[in-house]
Amino acid sequence: MSLLELFLIAVGLSMDAFAVSVCKGLSMGKLRIKSALVIGLYFGGFQALMPAIGYFLGSYFQDAIVAYDHWIAFLLLGMIGGNMIREALNPEEETCDASVYAKDMIGLAVATSIDALAVGVTFAFLNVHILPAVSCIGATTFLLSVIGVKIGTAFGCRYKSKAELAGGVILVLMGVRILAGHLLGGV
Repeated sequence: MSLLELFLIAVGLSMDAFAVSVCKGLSMGKLRIKSALVIGLYFGGFQALMPAIGYFLGSYFQDAIVAYDHWIAFLLLGMIGGNMIREALNPEEETCDASVYAKDMIGLAVATSIDALAVGVTFAFLNVHILPAVSCIGATTFLLSVIGVKIGTAFGCRYKSKAELAGGVILVLMGVRILAGHLLGGV
């Protein structure tokens, strides 16, 4: 997996956290740097942790399903991306508050990083070097979350569904590229 592909997956996975960060920023009204950094740390940390867990789980089963790993990667990324696209096209009214307390942030961080767990399983099947991968995902999510809070304080929730749509499309395309690369012999 190239650095560009890894970065695109990181951006795609970060879009849920970015969207929630925008709403957090909207509820703050005025940018609070400390709160933006806390939000970025929670989202970035969980986005790094979840694919690491998925990677180790996937590594455990890798030998049993090596002949089908490209199909599994395609299906997982396609389902995750498709779900993000569906959510973007059917936005429900979500409420968000400015709280950055652990009890509030842990739930949001887990909810926005569940997709990353499945991507970590995919990484195991593709023999991705996990430390650089989770570092890229965590750093990208941290940065986009902090930017999301800033955008939320400036513009509001106008871009939430567009961010989810873009993230979903990126993940679906990466799944198609992985499958095509295997079926067409290394494209």
